[in-house]
Amino acid sequence: MVKLYNYLTRKIEDFTPINPPKVGYYSCGPTTYDFVHIGNLRTFIFEDILQRVLESQNFEVKRVMNITDIDDKIIKGAVASGLGIDEFSKPFEHAFMLDLAKLNIKYANVFPKATEHIGHMVKYIEELIKKGLAYKEEDGSVYFDISKFPDYGKLSGLESRTLKTGTRILSDEYSKDDVSDFALWKAVEPEEVGFDSPWGRGRPGWHIECSMMSQEYLGETFDIHAGAIDLLFPHHENEIAQSEGKTSHKFVNFFVEGEHLLVADQKMAKSAGNFYKLNDLIEKGFEPLSFRYLCLTAHYRDKLNFTWESLQAAQNALNNLRETIRVWDSPDIGCAGFEQDFKEAINSDLGMPQALAILWDLVKSDYPTSAKAQTLLEMDKILGLELDKYLGKKLEVPVEVMKLVHQRETARKSGDFKESDKLRHEIKKLGYEVRDTPTGPKLKQS
Repeated sequence: MVKLYNYLTRKIEDFTPINPPKVGYYSCGPTTYDFVHIGNLRTFIFEDILQRVLESQNFEVKRVMNITDIDDKIIKGAVASGLGIDEFSKPFEHAFMLDLAKLNIKYANVFPKATEHIGHMVKYIEELIKKGLAYKEEDGSVYFDISKFPDYGKLSGLESRTLKTGTRILSDEYSKDDVSDFALWKAVEPEEVGFDSPWGRGRPGWHIECSMMSQEYLGETFDIHAGAIDLLFPHHENEIAQSEGKTSHKFVNFFVEGEHLLVADQKMAKSAGNFYKLNDLIEKGFEPLSFRYLCLTAHYRDKLNFTWESLQAAQNALNNLRETIRVWDSPDIGCAGFEQDFKEAINSDLGMPQALAILWDLVKSDYPTSAKAQTLLEMDKILGLELDKYLGKKLEVPVEVMKLVHQRETARKSGDFKESDKLRHEIKKLGYEVRDTPTGPKLKQS
């Protein structure tokens, strides 16, 4: 039984889907005004782990991840660059998909785009107006009236006294202090990017996009909505108000939120200027999967402080794991005890640090390598570290590297340690590390 922390109830609960074995799963995707940073990618890794854990329990997961390809930042960036919004945002969407592939994150079943669902959003907003939950302003903007939805604040824990009834906020992003009526439709000036509607030209607010698209592909009520913790309010709170206001049914059974990635103990954010892209890590010589490994070392509901030293430790651990399993025998039978412990860890609110520790206990155990290999592959279906590429596959060293190794060994035996160190550095530049042992030099990829 999978257990998950549900932010709706603030407790860990047994997960039971509405229509087993099918699971409807929605996660908030990127806003394509810039490249995503590794703080965003930590969230996408946690969401990937959640999907893998559910699938390991034989659930059939239908996952939907939206692409927000129109909002204030995209329009501003497009205008500044002299491009149309599609031409401006498309490269960032493409880069995002590449980042997912580099991190071995499974693609969602559906990636709906906001600009492809404008007509549906207009109809959605019309329904909210008919129900008396939304109203139009003189400029043509439409707002959701939070005073008409008594349960507003039930996800984020806002108290009714904090609601600013009758006040409005047009921006898509705002703080917990701005508990006001929020925009469903934003009126635009004639020269601005916009779409036709019964209220005049404008564009949808950010929050209505996710309500409409999630329900379009998963139904009025679905199983899981995941995202980063900073989306709890206002985004997810507003989604609940719109969705339940429209249908009079529960919107989502489980809200599952991932914590922040920190840099120097501060939240990583583009607005703070303290963020790194995945390519920044690659340019410093790190593999994308070393970042995935690093994320596995912390629970998804705990903050993770990113440092270059911690990333190097993750890269080293991953390299050591790969080198260890290169000499293992072909998979056979498996280690039932380790598999059971691993299963209990991942099913207990995605306990990945415990699961990773169990993997290392397996690696260091005295079981036959063939049995360990079988269990390792089962574990990696969840971990997603692509260990099958290394299991039982001896390191193929280029001829030029082996020549340097032999030259270094000759220099070392003759006592020419200066030349030996020089050759060691040359070997390292080619991507290999040499280690001296009683039986001769040993190589591993660096």
